[in-house]
Amino acid sequence: MLRLTTAIIATFTLAPMALAGTEYPLTLTSCGHEVTFDKAPESVVSVGQSTTEILYMLGLADKVAGTALWINPVLPEFAEADARVERLADNAPSFESVLAKKPGLVVTAYEWMIGPQGAVGTREMFDDAQIPSWIMPTECVGKDNTQSMDGARSVLFDTALLYQGIEELAAIFDVSERGAEVIADLKAREAAAVARAQALDLPEGVSGLFWYSSAEIEIDPYVAGANGVPGWMLSKLGVQNVVASPEEWPTVGWETIAKAGPAFIVAAEMNRRRFPADDIAVKRDFLTSDPVTSEMEAVKNDRILTMPANAMDPSVRAIYALESLADSLAGFDLQ
Repeated sequence: MLRLTTAIIATFTLAPMALAGTEYPLTLTSCGHEVTFDKAPESVVSVGQSTTEILYMLGLADKVAGTALWINPVLPEFAEADARVERLADNAPSFESVLAKKPGLVVTAYEWMIGPQGAVGTREMFDDAQIPSWIMPTECVGKDNTQSMDGARSVLFDTALLYQGIEELAAIFDVSERGAEVIADLKAREAAAVARAQALDLPEGVSGLFWYSSAEIEIDPYVAGANGVPGWMLSKLGVQNVVASPEEWPTVGWETIAKAGPAFIVAAEMNRRRFPADDIAVKRDFLTSDPVTSEMEAVKNDRILTMPANAMDPSVRAIYALESLADSLAGFDLQ
């Protein structure tokens, strides 16, 4: 949670009135790691598309010295700004490449990138380099990342954590007024998306499945657990997730999934090509040709939807995706 001085707390309570600037030094705790800022960082490296797009929304594109870990193209409205930012790596950048940018801050939405076993580095490594590191609260509040790379959520994802993260980033960079505007807009879109989802009034017993990818197309797929972003979407739709695991992205056999009989399948679409199943065409071909999956109700009735992969993770894309998902399901006969 953000620990602020009395003056800063007072400014937050004034929204939607004009907000005063951040009072430094600013101390916050990010995923159990305390960070203090004496001033707004002059530059930042963002490891992950989610945090990068939030920085762009906050009007901070000119401060982004480098990005990494991209799954899909940037939001269209930020294409021009993003083209001017160096991409250090499509996946995990090296610790050295991040340090070479001499950032005043490094941010991410994933502990598996920056954390105890971080693919980029640990918090202590960045501390030793005198570079503050910050992780979105969506990654650690109500979530345990000690047992697996993707972690497990003990409670259902809440967009309040996303808004908290935006508010904190805005405070770090002394753009709290812009942060309040972004949050207000996202909350309005979320409310409209939830209303659209609930207006479907789907019958009890409708279930769904979110398929992210598979290390090999023939083996158990990575599917959405009960409490992640897809679980949040399904809860707003009044739909049951056929996967009950608290793990963020557990592997579940197709035979087990087929027995559960999801009414529809949402497949992740991405530009990344770490695995063959990252390709949406490969996913569709497998579903329609495999002896087990081709007999599933969702496949036989052509209820296979696509969704940008990064919308299945905690990001602003999740709010937009709920809106689209509700629209798509409205065209199915699920009564």
